[in-house]
Order: sequence, then C-alpha cells, then structure tokens
Amino acid sequence: MNTYHPTPIFRIFDEKKAMEFYVEFLEFKVDWTHRFDENTPLYIQISSGQCILHLSEHHGDAAPGSSVRIKVDNIKSLHEKLISKNYKYARPGIEEKPWDTLEITVGDPFYNRITFYEDKID
Repeated sequence: MNTYHPTPIFRIFDEKKAMEFYVEFLEFKVDWTHRFDENTPLYIQISSGQCILHLSEHHGDAAPGSSVRIKVDNIKSLHEKLISKNYKYARPGIEEKPWDTLEITVGDPFYNRITFYEDKID
C-alpha cells in the first residue's frame, strides 16, 4: 500500500468570504467547484504550489475550528506579501518556535487555522 499527501477539508459558510480569504488574501487558485444543483452547498478545491485544500459548505464534511500546517520555502517573503495586502481581518506576524521553525498562523472567517512554517536554518 502506498500513501500520499492528505487533502484537508475545511468547513466554510460563505462563498464570498471564503474567496476573499483564500483566493484574494492567501492567493490560492480555484481548481474546480462542485454543486449538485444551484440550491446546494458548494464544494471547492483550491491550491497553491503543491498544497491542495478542499473547502466545503456541506455540514457533514468537516467541523469549523480545524487546523493545518503547510510547509513553505520562504516564510519572510510570504509574510511581506500578506502584510502588504492590508487585509483588514489579519495582520499575521512571524513567530520563532522552540522546535526550530518560523511560523505564520492565520485564521479564516470560519474559525479554521492555517499555520505556514519553515524550518530554521542555522
């Protein structure tokens, strides 16, 4: 049996707020969207580089308040980009952790947390 990268699912409640946060602020791209019909919840795949996330309005897919850690190559560049967007709901900082990582944690509008991290190089 082979195992591969997991695909986290985050619960969302508002498509417009999700797009503002994930696409405009974090700059993920929309890969595809799915609805069974016009009056059903949205299910969407977004990605950035090799990172894939699913966002779902379906109540049984995930619970609000989930967390994920995403490894990045240049956390200082990511930090500068996020701060320059002047997003009114988040002004994240870089934290140095005792387990030798630098981290940026942002919360989405649905109480989910995303921690971007980079291993410290001495």
